[in-house]
Amino acid sequence: MGPNLKIVVQDPSFPAYIDSSVIIGQAGKFVDKAGKYKNIEYMTCGPQSDFFPDLPTISRTELIFFNSPNNPTGHAATRKQLEQLVDFAKVNGSIIIFDSAYSAYITDDSPKSIYEIPGAREVAIEVSSFSKFAGFTGVRLGWTVVPEELLYSNGFPVVHDFNRIMCTCFNGASNIAQAGGLACLSPEGLRAMQTLVDYYMENARILVDALTSLGLTVYGGKNAPYVWVHFPGSKSWNVFAEILEKTHIITVPGSGFGPGGEECIRISAFGQRDSIIEASKRLKYLIYQEQN
Repeated sequence: MGPNLKIVVQDPSFPAYIDSSVIIGQAGKFVDKAGKYKNIEYMTCGPQSDFFPDLPTISRTELIFFNSPNNPTGHAATRKQLEQLVDFAKVNGSIIIFDSAYSAYITDDSPKSIYEIPGAREVAIEVSSFSKFAGFTGVRLGWTVVPEELLYSNGFPVVHDFNRIMCTCFNGASNIAQAGGLACLSPEGLRAMQTLVDYYMENARILVDALTSLGLTVYGGKNAPYVWVHFPGSKSWNVFAEILEKTHIITVPGSGFGPGGEECIRISAFGQRDSIIEASKRLKYLIYQEQN
């Protein structure tokens, strides 16, 4: 850590990576015109690049935040893409903070953990959570893996610093939360979690089918419970406001996930089936009216 630490994030990406960098004083000044922080490099991860950064164009960096499946786009990085990321980190002496919170939603052969990639234990920390696996949002139960093989350039193990910080700043999850986590890992709990994941993914399919039937360009909904919808030429906040005012549906403006999210909105499949079906009907009606 230090004032010259270089951080890179996916663009778009989950805002907490940037916000946490701001909180610890690593982000630098905010450049309003660009919508970016000076000390953070934003890796373009849009459809034009298969939602993966052009790594040779990225500066040498100490810390890489990477989320797969990605929130908000729903893209799960392929094995080849993650191999490239690990190689990049090795060459540049970077540490990857790999967020796999949505790995339970992966339906294809995309890796569910960065540690499926050879050499990743030397360059990556992985974080995950019961929040999305088991609907534990608010209960705050998750885990972090810091391999013993992950060393600073002077050979000092990163896990020693991690343990010191965690033991100083955190007293541990409550007994109730831990008991809930253990129940989730029982055979019955694992089956229940898979049922929940399948339920939300069916919700995502309903949303994707409704929006693509209108000719919209839609991403996600295959390996994550998020649907990423493109509205060319439109400001994401304007799209958000119009949908809210005319349908009473809450979406999230894409620019809230970084400059690369402009012209898009994120729709969540987390909800009751009746609500998802009703939302799909309202969206179809609104967009059909706009198109005609």
